Amino acid sequence: QVQLVESGGGLVQAGDSLRLSCAASGRSFSGNAMAWFRQAPGRDREFVAAINWKIDYADSVKGRFTISRDNAKHTMYLQMISLKPDDTAVYYCAARNGGFATAEILYDYWGQGTQVTVSS
Repeated sequence: QVQLVESGGGLVQAGDSLRLSCAASGRSFSGNAMAWFRQAPGRDREFVAAINWKIDYADSVKGRFTISRDNAKHTMYLQMISLKPDDTAVYYCAARNGGFATAEILYDYWGQGTQVTVSS
């Protein structure tokens, strides 16, 4: 059974940093795309960053967030710096059976999410 488990969320102040982790089990995604999405209260879930043979970011996080992965550890990361209150959301890890993609609908597996709260 495939599982994606996020960790690393928390309550921080504006300008602080956090690193989220997503540990995959049940199969390897080393050749497949993985991504981070987030959902703020009252808003739809939105794309944050994706990684496979290329990397892409939402415009709102470019220059502040860095996505990476360690295939040997079956883990993906999201390093977030200069956090803003607008970054407050539940952050979800996702993986898919195919190649690079940024559309939520194309992702097959999802974690339960980790809360990130940024106070002003």
